[in-house]
Amino acid sequence: MEISAAGRLEVRITPSDVGKRVSVRRLGEPGAGAEKFTDTVGVLTSWDSGVLMITRRDGECVRIPQSTLVAGKVVPAAPARRRGPAATYPELARVAARAWRPVESERLGEWELRAAVQEVPRDGGAQGSEERPGGAAAGRRAGFTRRANSVLPLGDPGLPLDAALAAVRRWYGERGLPAYVQTATGAEGTQELLCAELERRGWVREVTAELWIGALAPVADRAEGAGVVLSRTADEAWLARYQRKGVSEVALRVLGSGPSGPGGAGSGEGPSVWFASVPGTGAGAPPAAIGRCAVDGRWAGFAAVEVDPGRRRQGLATEVTAALARRALEEGASAAWLQVEADNEGARALYRALGFAPHHAYHHYRAPEEPEADAGPGQP
Repeated sequence: MEISAAGRLEVRITPSDVGKRVSVRRLGEPGAGAEKFTDTVGVLTSWDSGVLMITRRDGECVRIPQSTLVAGKVVPAAPARRRGPAATYPELARVAARAWRPVESERLGEWELRAAVQEVPRDGGAQGSEERPGGAAAGRRAGFTRRANSVLPLGDPGLPLDAALAAVRRWYGERGLPAYVQTATGAEGTQELLCAELERRGWVREVTAELWIGALAPVADRAEGAGVVLSRTADEAWLARYQRKGVSEVALRVLGSGPSGPGGAGSGEGPSVWFASVPGTGAGAPPAAIGRCAVDGRWAGFAAVEVDPGRRRQGLATEVTAALARRALEEGASAAWLQVEADNEGARALYRALGFAPHHAYHHYRAPEEPEADAGPGQP
């Protein structure tokens, strides 16, 4: 906190600091407990009518009455990382987007509208998964993975925000999909202000997860994984273990897409996506474990690491990840990234042990339902 030469706490932030990262101390709410003060660190996203709105690293928005402030100051944009590769949010956002390429995309200024639409049975498609938006809400049309069916807003859309969001809703509506905007918080260059603006307009945050990064070599140095089989394609056995059901031709295109060749995007040597599996026991049994890796220049992105529930805690996830890491090293990668949900404690413990650490949180905001227009008398 900011302390004056006389030893008093001081508030050294003003409404002109909106958009900056701040640290504030406020009086605790009556009856909230023994703590007299509450500290909050995050990006100041608004200061209106005597109320501050601060967005924390995990995307949570905190409302603070100005009258409760006892101290406050502007702090560095993001804490320095103590380990792992150096990386910016825009770099990681683009790498992650290329690892889950859409079937079609369109530019809106510096925003990228992305879609990979598939037909699904009315009872097919799991809802609520980070990797499958829509489901029954989209009827018989759904998008495979939210990353491949959401806006990546890295910069200025070239329109006022309301006009840009209206264009986004039209674009996805024409494809029978709900409109999603992917945002991030918690690192330098992330989008706390955009998150706040979306929430003011009624957009609903449906999914929050984290992107973790780490050095690749320590992962590759783990268990040998002699039983791990690598392939360029997701065969029927691999798909049998994949937890997302109803995989279509569109889904296979997204799963198999990625940067071109070992040298990264544009090298022209074929997609650098690898699928790993550990054979199951018994004839025709699904693999005991699977994983996917997309190599993009210096980055290797891990996903779909899944293990047969009856074979967990046997080191299979580590073996799969290590085998994919060794192949990525051979292709010139040196750093790694992956996505993990906040409540997946098992995965978080595994990746922490492999040397990964959180870089930023990311969120998918869904457009609110539009009210039905009044057709008026005599109209159908």
